[in-house]
Amino acid sequence: MPLFDGIETWVLNIQWAMPWALLLLPLPILMRLMPPYREAQNAVRVPFFERLLEASEARRERGAMIPARRRSQRILVVLMWLALVLGVAKPQWVGDPIEQQKAGRDLMIAVDLSGSMETQDFDNQDGEQVDRLTAVKTVLTRLASERPGDRLGLIVFGNQAFLQSPFTEDHKTWATLLEETRIRMAGPSTALGDAVGLAIKLFVDADTENRVLLVLTDGNDTGSMVPPVDAARVAASEDIRIYPIAVGDPSAVGEEAIDKDTLLRMAEVTGGQAFEALDREQLDQIFRLLDTLEPSVFDSVTFRPRVDLYWLPLTVLVFLYIALRLFFGIAAFSSWKESIEQ
Repeated sequence: MPLFDGIETWVLNIQWAMPWALLLLPLPILMRLMPPYREAQNAVRVPFFERLLEASEARRERGAMIPARRRSQRILVVLMWLALVLGVAKPQWVGDPIEQQKAGRDLMIAVDLSGSMETQDFDNQDGEQVDRLTAVKTVLTRLASERPGDRLGLIVFGNQAFLQSPFTEDHKTWATLLEETRIRMAGPSTALGDAVGLAIKLFVDADTENRVLLVLTDGNDTGSMVPPVDAARVAASEDIRIYPIAVGDPSAVGEEAIDKDTLLRMAEVTGGQAFEALDREQLDQIFRLLDTLEPSVFDSVTFRPRVDLYWLPLTVLVFLYIALRLFFGIAAFSSWKESIEQ
């Protein structure tokens, strides 16, 4: 029958947080096997004690006399002990398995905020000239909305590398922090190697197997503590793939010149791939290609909700205790009433 099937399913979903407490159930039986506690007390010697025994037809015994309990009293005491032990064992109702999907990849994006990023050589969707950082923001914002399976992080670098956003699944907040970045807010230079080094530290602290670093820069490294290629070798040892994207004019000279060889070497060492984006369309194509190279990954997490039920047997214990006290009160009142009537 459906009713009994439902009850059986509900009972099977009960688990005990402290099952060892159930071993206490036979304790009262063991207590009954032990001899009663005896205590020496002063007594009055009665010279006609033997006659009293004969008249009352009682039997001579040594030690304490334990008054016999009624059957109803015994049942209440047994039920109270059972409720107490069940409450200590802490029963829990375990629900059906619930499967959730969480981000399966950590994707750190490092954005160059050096002074050359203000060069206006990119077109927006309206055909207007915008600076390189604005174009990068537009594409990255769309990237965040299209990759729900990734935890995104954001590093900005100039003279030094700084963490703008730790790894998060809140892509809306991540996009807001990206929008708040400004050119030169980290300094006018390009510390590419330091950005990779900071990303490695964050990846090591994160508990994820799929690790990808996306670097957008329009210049060469200008004095990082660790050269970019050496930092890439360390990243490879931590299973981090690097995808460098050169943004801007490849014919630039000086600090603004793009070191293609270094970016290519960084990608090769880590198993990634280097790209070059001269305009917004190429930048869009690169990110579409990245969706193919690094598709979104989801990790399934299964858990069963638990609800504590220890309060149920403890509530029964309270009501049984009240019933026992009422029983004693009624018995005492009955005895008193009989003595008055006699």
